[in-house]
Amino acid sequence: MPPQSSTDPGQTVSRRMRRDFTPLLVGQTVGEALERLRRSPNGDGVVYFYVVDDEGRLRGVVPTRRLILSPPDAALSEIMIRDPVAVPESATVGEACKLFIRYRLLAFPVVDEEGRLGGVVDVDLYTNELERPEGRTPVDRLVAPFVRFMHVESSGGLALVAATAIALALANSPLADWFHHFWETPVGVTFGAFELVEPLRHWVNDGLMTLFFFVVGLEIKREVVSGELADPRKALLPVVAALGGMAAPAVVYSLAIWGRPGREGWGVPMATDIAFVVGFLTLLGSRVPNGLKVLLLSLAIADDIGAVLVIAVAYSGAIGAGPLATAAAGFGLVVLLRSLGVRSVGVYGVIGAGIWYAVLKSGVHPTVAGVALGLLTPARPMIGRGILVDAVGELYDRLRGIQQGEPQEAPEAISPAERLEHALHPWVAFVIMPVFALANAGVRVEPSALTTPVALAVVAGLALGKPIGIVLFSWLSVRLGLTRLPQGVDWRAMIGAGCLGGIGFTMSFFIAGLALRGDLLDDAKIGILAGSAISAALGCLLLVMALRDRREPVMEGPVEP
Repeated sequence: MPPQSSTDPGQTVSRRMRRDFTPLLVGQTVGEALERLRRSPNGDGVVYFYVVDDEGRLRGVVPTRRLILSPPDAALSEIMIRDPVAVPESATVGEACKLFIRYRLLAFPVVDEEGRLGGVVDVDLYTNELERPEGRTPVDRLVAPFVRFMHVESSGGLALVAATAIALALANSPLADWFHHFWETPVGVTFGAFELVEPLRHWVNDGLMTLFFFVVGLEIKREVVSGELADPRKALLPVVAALGGMAAPAVVYSLAIWGRPGREGWGVPMATDIAFVVGFLTLLGSRVPNGLKVLLLSLAIADDIGAVLVIAVAYSGAIGAGPLATAAAGFGLVVLLRSLGVRSVGVYGVIGAGIWYAVLKSGVHPTVAGVALGLLTPARPMIGRGILVDAVGELYDRLRGIQQGEPQEAPEAISPAERLEHALHPWVAFVIMPVFALANAGVRVEPSALTTPVALAVVAGLALGKPIGIVLFSWLSVRLGLTRLPQGVDWRAMIGAGCLGGIGFTMSFFIAGLALRGDLLDDAKIGILAGSAISAALGCLLLVMALRDRREPVMEGPVEP
């Protein structure tokens, strides 16, 4: 999921800026500068060509075309543009937005009181403040592709609830048999000797959900590269909390089901559903500290990583070496084409379909291919090493915090991962996940079903195991001095957040379909519905009680140790 920006215009830009730049030195030549960029860890990502002196003070900015086309022995001081428009680190978000609109630029360097370069304010991080319902400014047109993750997820949660309600209503109506048989309808493709025919439900779970997991892979990649999981100090608390939130529910489930059928379902209560968590955080409003929101969303992403590993390791079939080798060759081809600068979505789509089929036949669950392809997608804008100069010119439009002028749409202004995520996210939220719920949430609800061992074990794992694991592991990490709680968050709020983490739903349904069959699967579905409902109600109640005296939102992020 994308880094979330607050909507407080009084927040300082120093709390919302990028640091993924490589400063060039004013005494360098063009050749030395290019060599520095090649050695830089940010060399394959977004590079802002700002020039500083030996003490880090900003001296100028070098247009991309000049840097690429100038002779290697030319001095940077001769080709740079002096006195670029800069933002003091004490400036507010509102003041930065005025500069975006005034100069119609996409980025500004941030300097301290002594003029030292500290970061870059980027239009991507200011989407909320720049959305203007009264009319579309040039900046509005630039930020239009950046669909807000929180809005999509919270609205998608409503669509998911509606689809679940429809599935439950049909499964408990006179149309129940028709509804069940509909999802068992054989659908497929035959071409000569080639045949791929599966029940419709399998196409949803193995096909459509691969796109869902592809977006999950994109979200994981973005968070690891430039989000809350990029900084080990910030990532430690949500990762530790996620580990507890996966281990404890599995243990609680296993103890509750000990000696009874259904022990394979230990992975069912391990996952957290991002869409519902975001929806309830939105419902609770601005009283929820921003640090707590970031913690929960980062926890959910780390949780997804664990769920994917569980699916790959514990819930895949016997491994076929031949198809797996074919899939590995496909992944290698993706890496090769990426290094050559190939950017055609159609080419990667065809290769991805081949990889999906090979993984399907290998015995590994095909959704793992979706995650892997998402992780291979570049999460930084592609500068295009070895590409034509006009492609570099597109990057220049992104980096030109140097002069006035009309901005242009540049496909390379955002990373392929971000562009794909924002294009696919609405389809996943409003089509794929509701269809998945229709295909999997339809189960006959009977009072006695809640008393079955599997249902009770799932409820215990979600409603008890999740908050126990999240809070206990977080408390231990804080007590050991490894982490700190986010600003404005106490342990009462953490307990409420831990309960919200017990909303398993989508991923829990998915793992249940892999782990269990027949009546045991139906019992698990009942337990997922009940456990998620209990977790949502309890989490909201505890958070309201913990935050009832809170009036103004705290816009600080997690305090770094």
